[in-house]
Amino acid sequence: MGKDVIIACDFSGKEETFAFLDQFRKEKPYLKIGMELFYAEGPEIIREIKKRGHQIFLDLKLHDIPNTVQKAMRVLSRLDVDMCNLHAGGTVRMMEAALEGLTRPDGSRPLLIAVTQLTSTDQESMENDLWIREPIDRVVMHYAENAKKAGLDGVVCSPLEAEKVHTLCGNRFLTVTPGVRFCDDDKGDQKRIMTPAEAKKIGSDYIVVGRPITAAADPVAAYRRCVSEFVD
Repeated sequence: MGKDVIIACDFSGKEETFAFLDQFRKEKPYLKIGMELFYAEGPEIIREIKKRGHQIFLDLKLHDIPNTVQKAMRVLSRLDVDMCNLHAGGTVRMMEAALEGLTRPDGSRPLLIAVTQLTSTDQESMENDLWIREPIDRVVMHYAENAKKAGLDGVVCSPLEAEKVHTLCGNRFLTVTPGVRFCDDDKGDQKRIMTPAEAKKIGSDYIVVGRPITAAADPVAAYRRCVSEFVD
Protein backbone atom coordinates (compact mmCIF):
# COMPACT_ATOMS: atom_id res chain seq x y z
CA MET A 1 0.00 0.00 0.00
CA GLY A 2 1.48 3.32 -1.08
CA LYS A 3 1.85 6.48 0.96
CA ASP A 4 -0.80 9.17 0.74
CA VAL A 5 -1.70 12.62 2.04
CA ILE A 6 -5.13 12.87 3.68
CA ILE A 7 -6.71 16.32 3.90
CA ALA A 8 -8.60 16.97 7.14
CA CYS A 9 -11.86 18.59 6.03
CA ASP A 10 -12.67 20.23 9.34
CA PHE A 11 -15.46 22.37 7.94
CA SER A 12 -18.77 23.35 9.50
CA GLY A 13 -21.05 22.38 6.62
CA LYS A 14 -21.34 21.06 3.09
CA GLU A 15 -21.28 24.45 1.36
CA GLU A 16 -17.86 25.24 2.79
CA THR A 17 -16.68 21.70 2.09
CA PHE A 18 -17.70 21.64 -1.56
CA ALA A 19 -16.38 25.17 -2.14
CA PHE A 20 -13.04 23.85 -0.95
CA LEU A 21 -13.20 20.67 -3.04
CA ASP A 22 -14.22 22.57 -6.16
CA GLN A 23 -10.74 24.08 -6.23
CA PHE A 24 -9.28 20.65 -7.04
CA ARG A 25 -9.84 20.17 -10.73
CA LYS A 26 -7.10 17.62 -11.48
CA GLU A 27 -6.60 15.82 -8.18
CA LYS A 28 -9.01 13.72 -6.12
CA PRO A 29 -7.32 13.91 -2.71
CA TYR A 30 -7.99 11.46 0.09
CA LEU A 31 -10.21 13.23 2.66
CA LYS A 32 -10.74 12.95 6.41
CA ILE A 33 -14.29 13.69 7.51
CA GLY A 34 -14.46 14.31 11.24
CA MET A 35 -17.10 14.80 13.88
CA GLU A 36 -17.97 18.43 13.15
CA LEU A 37 -18.88 17.90 9.51
CA PHE A 38 -20.44 14.46 9.97
CA TYR A 39 -22.64 15.60 12.84
CA ALA A 40 -23.66 18.71 10.89
CA GLU A 41 -24.56 16.98 7.64
CA GLY A 42 -25.01 13.30 8.49
CA PRO A 43 -24.30 10.30 6.25
CA GLU A 44 -25.40 12.13 3.10
CA ILE A 45 -22.20 14.19 3.07
CA ILE A 46 -20.25 10.92 2.82
CA ARG A 47 -22.36 9.72 -0.10
CA GLU A 48 -21.97 13.01 -1.96
CA ILE A 49 -18.19 13.08 -1.53
CA LYS A 50 -17.87 9.44 -2.62
CA LYS A 51 -19.80 10.29 -5.79
CA ARG A 52 -17.09 12.84 -6.55
CA GLY A 53 -14.49 10.06 -6.50
CA HIS A 54 -12.67 10.74 -3.24
CA GLN A 55 -11.45 8.17 -0.75
CA ILE A 56 -12.70 8.92 2.78
CA PHE A 57 -11.26 8.40 6.23
CA LEU A 58 -14.26 8.72 8.56
CA ASP A 59 -12.77 10.02 11.80
CA LEU A 60 -15.40 9.49 14.51
CA LYS A 61 -13.14 7.87 17.15
CA LEU A 62 -15.73 5.49 18.56
CA HIS A 63 -15.32 4.59 22.25
CA ASP A 64 -18.07 2.76 24.13
CA ILE A 65 -18.98 -0.68 25.39
CA PRO A 66 -18.18 -3.44 22.86
CA ASN A 67 -21.80 -4.16 21.92
CA THR A 68 -22.58 -0.50 21.17
CA VAL A 69 -19.42 -0.04 19.10
CA GLN A 70 -20.11 -3.23 17.18
CA LYS A 71 -23.59 -2.03 16.20
CA ALA A 72 -22.34 1.45 15.30
CA MET A 73 -19.63 -0.02 13.07
CA ARG A 74 -22.22 -2.18 11.35
CA VAL A 75 -24.04 1.02 10.36
CA LEU A 76 -20.83 2.72 9.22
CA SER A 77 -19.93 -0.28 7.06
CA ARG A 78 -22.83 0.66 4.77
CA LEU A 79 -21.37 4.07 3.91
CA ASP A 80 -18.60 2.77 1.62
CA VAL A 81 -15.87 4.71 3.46
CA ASP A 82 -12.27 3.57 3.00
CA MET A 83 -11.05 3.93 6.58
CA CYS A 84 -12.56 4.53 10.01
CA ASN A 85 -11.30 4.55 13.57
CA LEU A 86 -11.88 4.12 17.28
CA HIS A 87 -10.01 4.74 20.53
CA ALA A 88 -7.54 2.01 21.47
CA GLY A 89 -8.24 2.88 25.11
CA GLY A 90 -11.59 1.11 24.77
CA THR A 91 -9.89 -2.29 25.31
CA VAL A 92 -8.99 -5.19 23.03
CA ARG A 93 -12.50 -6.62 23.31
CA MET A 94 -14.05 -3.37 22.11
CA MET A 95 -11.70 -3.30 19.12
CA GLU A 96 -12.51 -6.93 18.29
CA ALA A 97 -16.23 -6.15 18.46
CA ALA A 98 -15.73 -3.14 16.20
CA LEU A 99 -13.98 -5.28 13.61
CA GLU A 100 -16.81 -7.80 13.73
CA GLY A 101 -19.39 -5.08 13.20
CA LEU A 102 -17.46 -3.40 10.39
CA THR A 103 -17.01 -6.59 8.36
CA ARG A 104 -19.75 -6.97 5.77
CA PRO A 105 -21.48 -10.29 4.96
CA ASP A 106 -19.23 -10.72 1.89
CA GLY A 107 -16.09 -10.32 4.05
CA SER A 108 -15.15 -6.87 2.78
CA ARG A 109 -14.66 -3.90 5.09
CA PRO A 110 -12.94 -0.52 5.34
CA LEU A 111 -9.56 -0.23 7.01
CA LEU A 112 -9.93 0.03 10.78
CA ILE A 113 -7.35 1.88 12.84
CA ALA A 114 -7.07 2.81 16.50
CA VAL A 115 -6.20 6.17 18.07
CA THR A 116 -3.38 5.66 20.58
CA GLN A 117 -2.99 9.10 22.17
CA LEU A 118 -4.18 12.35 20.61
CA THR A 119 -1.42 14.58 19.28
CA SER A 120 -2.71 17.34 21.56
CA THR A 121 -1.76 15.14 24.53
CA ASP A 122 1.71 15.40 26.04
CA GLN A 123 3.32 13.66 28.99
CA GLU A 124 2.21 16.29 31.49
CA SER A 125 -1.46 16.27 30.48
CA MET A 126 -1.51 12.48 30.26
CA GLU A 127 -0.25 12.18 33.83
CA ASN A 128 -2.20 15.05 35.39
CA ASP A 129 -5.50 14.67 33.53
CA LEU A 130 -5.64 10.96 32.71
CA TRP A 131 -3.59 9.62 35.62
CA ILE A 132 -1.50 7.50 33.27
CA ARG A 133 1.99 7.51 34.76
CA GLU A 134 3.88 5.52 32.14
CA PRO A 135 6.00 7.35 29.53
CA ILE A 136 3.81 8.38 26.61
CA ASP A 137 5.77 6.44 23.99
CA ARG A 138 5.41 3.27 26.09
CA VAL A 139 1.65 3.82 26.36
CA VAL A 140 1.39 4.32 22.59
CA MET A 141 3.34 1.12 21.92
CA HIS A 142 1.14 -0.87 24.30
CA TYR A 143 -2.00 0.46 22.62
CA ALA A 144 -0.53 -0.36 19.20
CA GLU A 145 0.17 -3.94 20.31
CA ASN A 146 -3.41 -4.23 21.58
CA ALA A 147 -4.76 -2.96 18.24
CA LYS A 148 -2.71 -5.53 16.33
CA LYS A 149 -3.85 -8.25 18.73
CA ALA A 150 -7.46 -7.28 18.02
CA GLY A 151 -6.87 -7.66 14.27
CA LEU A 152 -6.90 -3.97 13.32
CA ASP A 153 -4.99 -2.61 10.34
CA GLY A 154 -3.00 0.05 12.16
CA VAL A 155 -3.04 3.02 14.47
CA VAL A 156 -3.27 6.77 14.54
CA CYS A 157 -0.14 8.02 16.24
CA SER A 158 2.10 11.06 16.15
CA PRO A 159 4.89 11.08 13.55
CA LEU A 160 7.34 10.84 16.45
CA GLU A 161 6.06 7.33 17.19
CA ALA A 162 5.48 5.89 13.68
CA GLU A 163 8.92 4.34 13.30
CA LYS A 164 8.70 2.64 16.70
CA VAL A 165 5.24 1.29 15.89
CA HIS A 166 6.55 -0.30 12.69
CA THR A 167 9.49 -1.80 14.54
CA LEU A 168 7.15 -3.31 17.12
CA CYS A 169 4.20 -4.31 14.94
CA GLY A 170 5.71 -4.73 11.48
CA ASN A 171 5.81 -2.64 8.32
CA ARG A 172 2.40 -3.87 7.14
CA PHE A 173 0.77 -2.41 10.25
CA LEU A 174 -0.34 1.05 9.15
CA THR A 175 0.63 4.31 10.81
CA VAL A 176 -1.68 7.25 10.16
CA THR A 177 -0.10 10.40 11.51
CA PRO A 178 -1.75 13.76 12.17
CA GLY A 179 0.24 16.59 13.68
CA VAL A 180 2.01 17.32 10.38
CA ARG A 181 3.01 20.89 9.62
CA PHE A 182 5.28 22.60 7.11
CA CYS A 183 8.49 23.89 8.68
CA ASP A 184 7.24 27.48 8.33
CA ASP A 185 3.76 26.82 9.85
CA ASP A 186 2.33 27.68 13.24
CA LYS A 187 1.97 24.59 15.46
CA GLY A 188 -1.58 25.41 16.57
CA ASP A 189 -2.72 23.07 19.36
CA GLN A 190 -0.54 20.16 18.23
CA LYS A 191 2.34 19.25 20.54
CA ARG A 192 3.92 16.22 18.87
CA ILE A 193 4.50 17.16 15.23
CA MET A 194 6.78 16.75 12.19
CA THR A 195 7.04 18.10 8.65
CA PRO A 196 5.84 15.96 5.70
CA ALA A 197 9.46 15.23 4.69
CA GLU A 198 10.33 14.12 8.22
CA ALA A 199 7.21 11.92 8.40
CA LYS A 200 8.25 10.26 5.14
CA LYS A 201 11.73 9.61 6.44
CA ILE A 202 10.54 7.81 9.56
CA GLY A 203 8.04 5.67 7.67
CA SER A 204 4.54 7.09 8.17
CA ASP A 205 2.09 5.45 5.78
CA TYR A 206 -0.46 8.28 5.72
CA ILE A 207 -0.20 11.84 6.95
CA VAL A 208 -3.29 13.85 7.90
CA VAL A 209 -2.94 17.54 7.13
CA GLY A 210 -5.59 20.12 7.96
CA ARG A 211 -5.02 23.83 8.36
CA PRO A 212 -1.70 23.97 6.45
CA ILE A 213 -3.80 23.05 3.39
CA THR A 214 -7.36 24.15 4.16
CA ALA A 215 -6.35 27.57 5.51
CA ALA A 216 -3.66 28.21 2.89
CA ALA A 217 -3.97 31.09 0.44
CA ASP A 218 -3.70 28.47 -2.32
CA PRO A 219 -4.94 25.11 -0.97
CA VAL A 220 -4.17 23.22 -4.17
CA ALA A 221 -0.57 24.42 -4.15
CA ALA A 222 -0.25 23.53 -0.46
CA TYR A 223 -1.64 20.05 -1.14
CA ARG A 224 0.80 19.55 -4.00
CA ARG A 225 3.63 20.67 -1.76
CA CYS A 226 2.60 18.03 0.80
CA VAL A 227 2.47 15.34 -1.87
CA SER A 228 5.85 16.43 -3.20
CA GLU A 229 7.47 16.29 0.23
CA PHE A 230 5.79 13.11 1.46
CA VAL A 231 4.94 10.91 -1.53
CA ASP A 232 7.12 11.81 -4.51
